[in-house]
Amino acid sequence: MLPWRADLEGRVDEHVIDSALLRGNPLQDPHERPLWVYVPPGYDDEPARRYPTIYVIQGYTGHIAMWRNRTPYRRPFIETADQVFADKTAPPAIVVYVDAWTSYGGSQFVDSPGTGAYHSYLCDEVVPWVDERYRTLAARDHRAITGKSSGGFGAMITPMLRPDLFGALATHAGDSLYEYCYLSEFAKAARLLRDYGGDIQCWWSEFRSRVAFTHPADETLLMTLGCSAAFSATPDGVPELPFDPETGAPLPEIWQRWLDWDPVRMVPGHAEALRSMRAIWIDAGNHDEYYLDLGAQAFHKALRSAGVPEEVIHFDLFDAGHGAIDYRYPLSLAWLAQRLSD
Repeated sequence: MLPWRADLEGRVDEHVIDSALLRGNPLQDPHERPLWVYVPPGYDDEPARRYPTIYVIQGYTGHIAMWRNRTPYRRPFIETADQVFADKTAPPAIVVYVDAWTSYGGSQFVDSPGTGAYHSYLCDEVVPWVDERYRTLAARDHRAITGKSSGGFGAMITPMLRPDLFGALATHAGDSLYEYCYLSEFAKAARLLRDYGGDIQCWWSEFRSRVAFTHPADETLLMTLGCSAAFSATPDGVPELPFDPETGAPLPEIWQRWLDWDPVRMVPGHAEALRSMRAIWIDAGNHDEYYLDLGAQAFHKALRSAGVPEEVIHFDLFDAGHGAIDYRYPLSLAWLAQRLSD
């Protein structure tokens, strides 16, 4: 296992998309976005062949370049994904790596006045762009989306909202069952905000003025601010916290706006879309620090209650926490590729 970049059997084409939807976004983040498109071995040798497509989205604070990050004794997903197709573990597929980073660390892949139109960017700009330039099987039954953590959340909600585009999904420890994964963080955030007079914008101003993640408050407050911008921004883009910054007590009306985005709670209202899915992969570590193993179980149970056939679902809890589960990604990739090719 070499500790530097390895050659791929397929190839990754690196593009930049000039997004009309992200132009003038509330945070003035770049509207020109990198997009990587992986084509499998043999793509150039069979000019008449078309391929299913799997879209990959990142977790919170993630950005596209991190897919090449190499950790000790593990290869990055770019390489393990390539191996899936080089070894013929699964039928060939095109894999699209999408960037939805924001100054707050992420967009949650939703349209919001606090961050921008990232859901529409993915669905209405990226998908057509790829279909126009690559030999895809340009139909929802041959298109999937996958991600981990916040990316897993995006992978759950996107096919619910756009079943016309996506017919399959994989979620690895995706944000869900919000009373456990988010609510427990509110008290922690309220304590940390004592040093900033209860004003998260005061922390944000300081955060931007120094080296990031050098204060114990940074990780919790960044996620709190970013999710507030995604789920509970005012019409003019100001993130509203879903809790009292002094006590941590939830503010019911604002907190409900977050709950409305909980994938578990979204299932009944999107049951028809979910019953139409060709494949749904759900997994999580069995001692996930954010209780996303419970969220995974709750999502699975909600799917079954909504009438999604068990044979469509792969559900698995494995021995792990929230981190270092990247070895699971090629497993779901191969599973999706097989079902999208049938």
